[in-house]
Amino acid sequence: MALHNDLPPLLALRAFEAVARHLSFIKAANELSVTQSALSHQVHKLEHHLGKPLFIRRTRAIDLTLAGQDYYAQIRPALDAIAAATRNQRGAPSASVLRIGLLASFATLWLAPRLAEFLRCYPHIQVELLPAIQLANVATAEVDLAIRYGKGDWPDVRATRLMAETLSPVCSPGFKARQIARGALLMATSHRPFEWTDWSAHYQVNLDHHPRVMLHDYNIVVEATVAGQGIAMGRHRLIERRLQDGSLVEAFDWPPYHSDIGYWLIAPQRPLSEAAECFSQWLKQACADA
Repeated sequence: MALHNDLPPLLALRAFEAVARHLSFIKAANELSVTQSALSHQVHKLEHHLGKPLFIRRTRAIDLTLAGQDYYAQIRPALDAIAAATRNQRGAPSASVLRIGLLASFATLWLAPRLAEFLRCYPHIQVELLPAIQLANVATAEVDLAIRYGKGDWPDVRATRLMAETLSPVCSPGFKARQIARGALLMATSHRPFEWTDWSAHYQVNLDHHPRVMLHDYNIVVEATVAGQGIAMGRHRLIERRLQDGSLVEAFDWPPYHSDIGYWLIAPQRPLSEAAECFSQWLKQACADA
């Protein structure tokens, strides 16, 4: 007898397995990325093929019938074997290297603590973080993706806003206890130092009497501020831990400034690689959850 005469519709079999495993049409539909009505149709098709009901349907729950329990117990090992054979034939995915250009401060203070989750989900993708003050060039494939801090007005790239930043001048508690009227403003090297400009314009504060100290990177700015060396523009996304543990405090009485400055995902105008697409989707969700 030909095998196909005994095999049920394979889509219906896949639908039954997911519903039986979850005991939920909602969860099974989400897993298979189909509507509940389409899933229910496939299950009914299998029940019609077998000539018996497989589920007991209640108002808020479902259970397997005795026939459904028996059928599930018999087909599940076979489906597991098919999945294992398929994995063996496909082999382990080859490692992909994904190069990401970004500021060292964002890498250290925000991304690195979260990166383990991405690597757990995508173990075949090797991530190389390439921190630099200069803007990494995605258009020439110097990097695959970049994460930039600013207002999103860069030419020849696709810029997607990830998170807005909240800004306020901060200093150490000891520095605030002393006279800070002429305290030094600690600034990170930047092509466009818009933080202090935007903040002072918003609150109409004249900063001319404050000396400026330019430091190479925002990580150094944070450490120097904690050490009581001056006043920094606090990027709340990056210094949240410092504010919580009290090593940094608000320097002035003005409320935090919710600006149009933020963090942006920078992609080339060409189609993304599979690795870059995976990272982009993960990063957008991580930022939305932050």
